Amino acid sequence: MMAVTSACKDGGMKMQMDNGKYVRYTPEQVEALERLYHECPKPSSMRRQQLIRECPILSNIEPKQIKVWFQNRRCREKQRKEASRLQTVNRKLTAMNKLLMEENDRLQKQVSQLVYENSYFRQQTQNTNLATTDTSCESVVTSGQHHLTPQHPPRDASPAGLLSIAEETLAEFLSKATGTAVEWVQMPGMKPGPDSIGIVAISHGCTGVAARACGLVGLEPTRVAEILKDRPSWFRNCRSVDVLNVLSTGNGGTIELLYMQLYAPTTLAPARDFWLLRYTSVLEDGSLVVCERSLNNTQNGPSMPPVQNFVRAEMLPSGYLIRPCEGGGSIIHIVDHMDLEPWSVPEVLRPLYESSTLLAQKTTMAALRNLRQISQEVSQPNAAGWGRRPAALRALSQRLSKGFNEAVNGFTDEGWSILESDGVDDVTLLVNSSPGKMMGANLYANGVPSMSNAVLCAKASMLLQNVPPAILLRFLREHRSEWADRSIDAYSAAAIKPGPCGLLGSRAGGFGDQVIHPLAHTIEHEEFMEVIKIENMGHYREDMIMPAADIFLLQLCSGVDENSVGTCAELVFAPIDASFSDDGPILPSGFRIIPLDSRMDAPSPNRTLDLASALEVGPAGSRASGDNAGHSGNTKSVMTIAFQFAFEIHLQDNVASMARQYVRSIIASVQRVALALSPSRFGSNSGFRPPPGTPEAQTLAGWICQSYRCYLGGDLLKSEGSESILKSLWHHSDAILCCSLKALPVFTFANQAGLDMLETTLVALQDITLEKIFDDNGRKTLFSEFPQIMQQGFMCLQGGICMSSMGRPISYERAVAWKVLNEEETAHCICFMFINWSFV
Repeated sequence: MMAVTSACKDGGMKMQMDNGKYVRYTPEQVEALERLYHECPKPSSMRRQQLIRECPILSNIEPKQIKVWFQNRRCREKQRKEASRLQTVNRKLTAMNKLLMEENDRLQKQVSQLVYENSYFRQQTQNTNLATTDTSCESVVTSGQHHLTPQHPPRDASPAGLLSIAEETLAEFLSKATGTAVEWVQMPGMKPGPDSIGIVAISHGCTGVAARACGLVGLEPTRVAEILKDRPSWFRNCRSVDVLNVLSTGNGGTIELLYMQLYAPTTLAPARDFWLLRYTSVLEDGSLVVCERSLNNTQNGPSMPPVQNFVRAEMLPSGYLIRPCEGGGSIIHIVDHMDLEPWSVPEVLRPLYESSTLLAQKTTMAALRNLRQISQEVSQPNAAGWGRRPAALRALSQRLSKGFNEAVNGFTDEGWSILESDGVDDVTLLVNSSPGKMMGANLYANGVPSMSNAVLCAKASMLLQNVPPAILLRFLREHRSEWADRSIDAYSAAAIKPGPCGLLGSRAGGFGDQVIHPLAHTIEHEEFMEVIKIENMGHYREDMIMPAADIFLLQLCSGVDENSVGTCAELVFAPIDASFSDDGPILPSGFRIIPLDSRMDAPSPNRTLDLASALEVGPAGSRASGDNAGHSGNTKSVMTIAFQFAFEIHLQDNVASMARQYVRSIIASVQRVALALSPSRFGSNSGFRPPPGTPEAQTLAGWICQSYRCYLGGDLLKSEGSESILKSLWHHSDAILCCSLKALPVFTFANQAGLDMLETTLVALQDITLEKIFDDNGRKTLFSEFPQIMQQGFMCLQGGICMSSMGRPISYERAVAWKVLNEEETAHCICFMFINWSFV
């Protein structure tokens, strides 16, 4: 048989014989092969033979030749995709290189300016020292002030006056975007590159807070400007933007007068509003510019009277410089510069309004992420989750966020009114029975209105210390049963459906496991959306009647990356119907945790959810140096909680009482979890006092090792002296768990491997009983041998099967159990070690 190979060129129409000559496939043969390739790029031997039988034009080609053709066709396809990818990367690198060169030029100008100013001030200082009269000194000082702070000429509300303000705004914005008007420093944790969001910088030493970003987006400049001007569509904190007047300029630009309102991020501070001028124009080089600034009395422009419940903030010249990019897309420069009037909030909250890092995270980078996400949606419009396109999922996430912000702020112009307190002001209750609210919540299903005709919101804020927001939020997401009352989840789900939902009933049934279904990730994986299904088997509170149906929650989670600096962490969810349409009812509730640490440029370490906070604690209670040192000290954050309940108006008193008690129980649960997750959890200086009879973790670790040596005659840890016993025990490769000496033993301690094996955390560990992890045979063996442990002090178990807290089977090679003695030589607990375990 002759050897045949096919060339990877000429469209696959050549094949080479062993005599060195080439023959061509006919166009008909190539067309037939291409059809099959698009149906099946890698056909089996039988499929290739079937193709020869079905296509007479291929009858003169051997199956081996067809196999080689498909190999080369796949080779060409792979080469084409790789070439396309490399071209895309090359375009990004070229554009990024251009940005970096511009940034380098700007920094060189800034250095030159600083050198000049340094020389200038040195000369002025020398002149001042030589001066002999007060008059000359005043002249020098006045001259210096005039050089640094030039006076703005007066303006008025006429079109010419507004154009003058607009041109001045444009010049100041460009000096910030590409010049040296503001000293920019790179934002911590941001590294430029082809896959990064862009170059992000924050201000240093300027008035107010400012952030700047440069990036690439795959959208044309006019589309970019259109998206960015629609601020409520991408800026989650923006409540509304009203365009009150529009003027066209002689140079083809547009001047707009805007009134903008921003939500307050917490219940402890008032919302902000802005009275703005926005100027859109095209530069001589074809770049599109959208710049904005606040209008105030110093400019003699049009004014806007103060609005009740809002603090008037100031936007200094800010905006967007959008330039077309070679090969398509745009290069964009974003500048956000604001004075958020921090004097108007309690001192503990002022870091929220004085942090350029928070401004960059919530506003500047949010604009870039939204543009990149829309660009990706245009290039990949296929469904992303539950049969929905990415744009629909983005709209859903926006609805969740907006609904939660409305609940936190509770504006009176939306129909909210405060209910009378019960004497304790920790939880605020508001009620809204306006038709606009009910239609906004869309409490309808299949065209039938829900029986609920009002919404009650219970909200509160609390200060947290020494708990990283990302870790706490991740725990709340992954361990909902630690804080949520699932019967209230069932009530909330039933309240948005047609049919009665009362507050009388009896207890019956129960709830199954929580199942999380990923729905979508946004650009950069900064946030994700998911659907939670909770199996409801008819568990009723004594004061509620709900149908026994599965509970579905639509959930939005963001800020769970511990390495992101200054990130706000949010967990927002809403009950939904199983059918769940895009315009279905959404009544969001949830948590928001915002860091208050003014030192947001410190690196954020990687930590586990459980005992890692205790592992670096020295004998004096202070954390050791190393990667985890970033969370040392007294870091603070503020958590805002808001829960909404749809109800029938005649049941307001009952629902109010239930909601108040529920939110208070959530606050207590969060405080308990926060204490457990605090880095100073086991530190002697932390103020933590364990329950009576419960040892500190370090002491317990010593008891475990000493008792093991006493009963089994060997060392549990290889080298106890090189590092703390607790840390060595925590990182032990085998699962080590302690359980109490009670009639129904429960687990009280576990190392990292033990928590991984049980699929739980230290907080949830104490809800797991010893018998729960064994099957019937395992329980019989354990309880029959248990007296041996108390008499002999230890017991060895043969390999077998146990269960995690999530119901997953676990196999282990063997297990050892021994009695743990305290300092008084009395039994404190039983310790189990499962050796060489793995999930089945």
